[in-house]
Amino acid sequence: MTNNLFLIRAAVAAGATVVAVAEFALLHSAAGVDLAVRSGSSTRQVTVGAVIVAAAVAALAGWALLAVLERRTDRSRVWWTSTAVAVLLLSLVVGPPSGVGGGAKATLALLHLSVGVILIVGLLRPRRGVTHR
Repeated sequence: MTNNLFLIRAAVAAGATVVAVAEFALLHSAAGVDLAVRSGSSTRQVTVGAVIVAAAVAALAGWALLAVLERRTDRSRVWWTSTAVAVLLLSLVVGPPSGVGGGAKATLALLHLSVGVILIVGLLRPRRGVTHR
């Protein structure tokens, strides 16, 4: 991987995390959304730390899968995009419905969508001077 591509993908991963934190701060702190989720029979608050970890893990997992696929197949972009969209849809089905109340569910959906879309679009940025596989 070239240094420029590495830097672009690192910036995309960091950017997705920063966007998630900004959304969390605006909706939780400024707008007063109580971001709580049901976990089994208990309820727990979603913290900014949990948002950072979740966004960073998603970014690094997506980046790692893309790097592996780029080394193993000529159709890496198709396989990665299909997988990334499926994971985003699954996260929307599993994550936001666990929110306690409409505001929490909407905030969780927004967080999942924004991080997912940033990663899907940003990590696949075309490389200059390289033919697409």
